[in-house]
This record gives sequence, structure tokens and C-alpha cells, in this order.
Amino acid sequence: MGRLPFIIAIFLVGITAKTISPMILELFSMIKDPNPLPKLSEPIPVVEYKTSWKCPDCSESEQYVLGKLQEKTKITDRNALATIMGNIKQESKFISNICEGGARVSYNNCNSGGYGLIQWTSTGRYKGLGFFANKYGCDPSTLQCQTRYMINENIFQRYLPEFEGHGFTISQYMAPAYYWLGWGIKGNRELYAYDYSEKFILS
Repeated sequence: MGRLPFIIAIFLVGITAKTISPMILELFSMIKDPNPLPKLSEPIPVVEYKTSWKCPDCSESEQYVLGKLQEKTKITDRNALATIMGNIKQESKFISNICEGGARVSYNNCNSGGYGLIQWTSTGRYKGLGFFANKYGCDPSTLQCQTRYMINENIFQRYLPEFEGHGFTISQYMAPAYYWLGWGIKGNRELYAYDYSEKFILS
């Protein structure tokens, strides 16, 4: 008789479990997570942030050219960029519609001397700007069009490798800059380059 209550207890527990378990499962199935995890159909792309040289104290025109030089070439060296920028400042002060002597005129109205960002002077280089503008549908008097032409011009492309990744000083970069521009008067271009180098911030 001593084992009978024990057997009955186990039997009741079994019956109770069979009865309650479905009820518990049904209860849990009715409870919904208020913040379900989103279903990802595909991996989220990782966007790599690329640092570049900035010049917060520069004019909008200077910042534009600096940005395009890094976007459209492989130049990453601070001194190389500063050298190019210093030379442009010496040539035109980043005024795209300036004719040699200081007149502000459109491309077709500069009848003598150099014109634009780097004072394109020779007939071939000056007309090259016009041909480029006509081919790509841009205004040869504007900063945007001239910057595109400057970077793509065959003479700049010839000396571009000298500015890409050598780690030279500004004085050393002045040599390829001279062959690129062929200036007659050096002026303050090197001093401007040092000034840019001090103002550039990598971010």
C-alpha cells in the first residue's frame, strides 16, 4: 500500500503536464515581441570613409580646385597639392575669367596674353581650352570647365606622375610645376605654396 500513493501522484503529474503544456505553448504563441528584429534580405554595405586634404580658410574657388585635384588624380602628398595650388594662385588668383593684365572677360574676348586659371597663353593651349569646352559642353570661362581641362590637358598629364606619391619638398615640386606651366616670372608662387601647406588639414 505504501507505493500506491506514489504511483497515483506520478500519474496525476503526467496528466497535469499533458494538459498544461499545450496551454502554455498556446499562451506563448499569443505573445508577440513588440520590437521584433528586422529581417535582412541582404548585407548592409560598408561605406569606406576616405580622408583628403581640406583648406577651411581658403576661398570656395580654392577649395573646389583642391577637391578636384584629389578626386581626379592620385595626388595625396600635401606638398604636391600645395605646389600646384601656389602656382595657380600666382597665375590667376583662382579667377577663371581673367585675361593677362587683369581684365575680366569671357574666353572669346581675351585677345592677347594668357587666359584663365593657369593663364593658357600659347595658341595650342588656349585653343585647347575652347575645343575641350565645345566637346564636353561646358563654358570655357568658368572655374568648373577650366579645372576639368587643366587636369585632363596633355601637358599636365605628362608631368602628373611627378606629383603623385614622391614625398618631395615644395622646392623640389617646383621643377615639374615649371615644366607644366613654363612661367616667365616666378613671382610668389613658392611662398604661396608654403602658405597652402600650412593651412591644409587632413580630414
